[in-house]
Amino acid sequence: MPITPTKSIWKDGLFIPFEKAKIHVLSHAIHYGTSWFEGIRSYQTVKGTAIFRLDDHMRRFHQSLKIYRTALPYSVEELSEAVEELIRRNKLSTCYVRPFALRGLGDMGVYALNNPLEVYIAAWEWGAYLGDLAGEVGVDVCVSSWDRITPNALPSISKASGNYMNSQLTKMEAIENGYAEGICLDTYGNVAEGSGENVFLVLGADLITPPAASSLLPGITRHTVMKLAESLGYRVIEQNIPRAMLYTADEMFLTGTAVEITPVRSVDHIAVGRGKVGPVTRAIQKAFLRVTEEGEDPHEWLTFVGPVSKRIKRK
Repeated sequence: MPITPTKSIWKDGLFIPFEKAKIHVLSHAIHYGTSWFEGIRSYQTVKGTAIFRLDDHMRRFHQSLKIYRTALPYSVEELSEAVEELIRRNKLSTCYVRPFALRGLGDMGVYALNNPLEVYIAAWEWGAYLGDLAGEVGVDVCVSSWDRITPNALPSISKASGNYMNSQLTKMEAIENGYAEGICLDTYGNVAEGSGENVFLVLGADLITPPAASSLLPGITRHTVMKLAESLGYRVIEQNIPRAMLYTADEMFLTGTAVEITPVRSVDHIAVGRGKVGPVTRAIQKAFLRVTEEGEDPHEWLTFVGPVSKRIKRK
């Protein structure tokens, strides 16, 4: 999905023109994958422009770098304020926000800690990740021939860019074979996640999702769904999911900032349930929309874009 250029990108405390946000070709990140990121959505609710779970994303951003012995030089509050100001400057409402950090030009070699850390935040208009009708009618997925990375090789709980080489293999295989998405298994043959989404199955009135130990990124939308499901009276279970359960589930859906809550209608050409969006999935979608469209916020997940912050440096 193409990126629509905007006016500004935030870099290390300053706002710079979109076209000047560049890095050197010998940056460490390009050669060794040393970068980390977050994906955040902002919504135009009936109560105003609201960023979804902004502080939670920024806390995970910090944690992703900590695993790699790196500390962000900006607090959660500073990064969150920068996102608000960026949305204002770019005159956006419903949009996608991408904070990211990378190791820049310095030493050449695997050891990264001598290279400078550069921190950016970009935002742009972005639609439905798996297609405009995906949320309504569902998507067709396959089980990937590529296993998910193992947790003691690359930590999946860090949203590190290098992890997504594994995701690219999964996604390319799925698209080339006529599917919208691929589902990876972990090293033990249990369901891990999609190329960029967490997985939920519905069995009766129970929601089942793999545990963090199954080589997945514990998504913030995943946590959101768990809370919404519990408030609706459904039981949520974290357990290992063998591949065969994908074919016997009553319902299945994917979650993530990009896909939000996207139903799955078939796996490997086998219909999930009746091959249509099921009632549990639809109920959770509606609960999610009450937050992101109506602005209902009992869990304090929304950050409404307010007046200009005095703390933000300007250029």
